[in-house]
Amino acid sequence: MEPTRNLSPDVEPEQKSLSASQFDKRPLWEAVVGMLVVGGLYAALPTRLIIGPSWLLLVIEIVLLLPIIGSLLTGRGLPLKAIRPLFLFLLGILTLTLVLSIILLVATLSTDRYAAYLLRAAALLWASNVLVFGLWYWQVDGGGPLKRHLSGHQATDFMFPQQVDGNRQGWVPHFLDYLFLAFTGATALSPADTYPLTRPAKALMMIESIISMTIIVLLVGRAVNIFGG
Repeated sequence: MEPTRNLSPDVEPEQKSLSASQFDKRPLWEAVVGMLVVGGLYAALPTRLIIGPSWLLLVIEIVLLLPIIGSLLTGRGLPLKAIRPLFLFLLGILTLTLVLSIILLVATLSTDRYAAYLLRAAALLWASNVLVFGLWYWQVDGGGPLKRHLSGHQATDFMFPQQVDGNRQGWVPHFLDYLFLAFTGATALSPADTYPLTRPAKALMMIESIISMTIIVLLVGRAVNIFGG
């Protein structure tokens, strides 16, 4: 028993350091692209639904993502642990702009008589909703990509089908897997093959479903009524 007690504290940090050095950074690039796409969708919204210039969100994203992009390209700069808070801060900004745009759309719903305008706005907001919450799921699950890597990608906040048996095959979820989870949540308004296990995960899925239901039921329904009238 004595060798086991002495080995654990000495070996575990070395194993974690080695695992962190082997961390696959491709999911981080996928998330960067996803965030920039959200900024592009926001810029394409009708001007009534945008606070400030249409390009402002993209500029904010680029400024905040430049340190991350520089670190990914050169391997220097921000450590992996510092990238997550920056991602979370930017996600908060994206979520706030999404909610404000939906509030503006609902506020002007009764005065808008153009169905094509409403359908365009609804499609852009719905796609933004899927991307934003896909990013949230990717960042929240298991404490983020790095912590999931260090834990062997065991099911924590979400359980994918590949993790049911304890993930014996070493399956690694990428951003696309969380994007699919967000897509099914926004279309079916309920989990498909991946289940939330913790309260934060359940709360995020509830918020996404509420936003999606607001867009689909109220806004698209209003557009159909305009066409019918």
